[in-house]
Amino acid sequence: MSDLARLATPVVSEVDFDAEGKFHGFLRIPHSVHRSAYGWLPFPVASIRRGSGPTVVIMAGNHGDEYEGQIIVSRLMREIEPDMLNGQLILLPMANYPAALAGLRTSPLDDGNLNRSFPGDPSGGPTNVIAHYIENALAPRSDLIVDLHSGGSSLLYHGSTLMTAEPRDEAEALRIFRWIKAFGLDRACLRAAPNPVTIGAAARRQGSVAFLAELGGAGMVTPAVLQSAWQSVNSLLAEVGVLRAGPLAGSGGPPALTRLMRIDGDSHHVYALGDGIFEPLVELGASVAAGQAAALLHDPENPQREPAAYYFAGAGQVICKRVPARARRGDCLFQLAHARPGPQLD
Repeated sequence: MSDLARLATPVVSEVDFDAEGKFHGFLRIPHSVHRSAYGWLPFPVASIRRGSGPTVVIMAGNHGDEYEGQIIVSRLMREIEPDMLNGQLILLPMANYPAALAGLRTSPLDDGNLNRSFPGDPSGGPTNVIAHYIENALAPRSDLIVDLHSGGSSLLYHGSTLMTAEPRDEAEALRIFRWIKAFGLDRACLRAAPNPVTIGAAARRQGSVAFLAELGGAGMVTPAVLQSAWQSVNSLLAEVGVLRAGPLAGSGGPPALTRLMRIDGDSHHVYALGDGIFEPLVELGASVAAGQAAALLHDPENPQREPAAYYFAGAGQVICKRVPARARRGDCLFQLAHARPGPQLD
């Protein structure tokens, strides 16, 4: 793809990201439908900028049924003023606006999963267009992208977990580990190579770093997770240096001591191999061994059959489990993580 084609986009921003000050508006994505022949979709966005310093993009609503981040980013838009900053915040509370408006993981307009759509396509559907814009217009401006997720409607995480890519060298490790420590969630899972269609890979391609936080889930918001996440975001912004006056009021005490962990592909996931009712045999947060019983999958349509038994292929801590009891072949039932080899944060 040529540079011209890569940068071409149908997105029109009401916000000038080069301007000093605080600006709210929309990213307008053309959307011609029967109801509105010359219409556009309003993706909310804000830029808050003062002087020189780091640029941090904070986004939520990447998946529309994940609500904690949408609350946090909206609150940042209301409470942060330019005189609090050295640098710039770019805020997207509903990054996949159609999905967030509908409360769905994917967009009802094109079935697009934003975090499986990078690097995007400016001539594609709305999800591909916004993915292309985030990667090619916003990521190159950024020093850090913070993408606030949760387990959504189908998964629940044990507390909160930070995910990012393994540092590429010692210099990057010093910076990333300092930021992880400031974020202060109980766990930080490092992946050897980010999935190339996710925001983590998009950030890497554009010379930035992405932190993805998994904040609870189950299609709900809990005060404890929300407060912890608000504290984490504020602490991180102060450490990065963009929030000049330190964390905002109400951010709480010092962050938790973070354990560096790894998620290993097949050995750390349990998937349903048939349809049925999911009965978990372990709780979130439990430490499990390889070969330990994980779940039963019941088949009430054939009650004479014994339920199918599932076992953990690897050892680790249960950090995520499926929420709906009704499961189908291919659904993730559990996700594990184990301690990352090497030194921990101190």
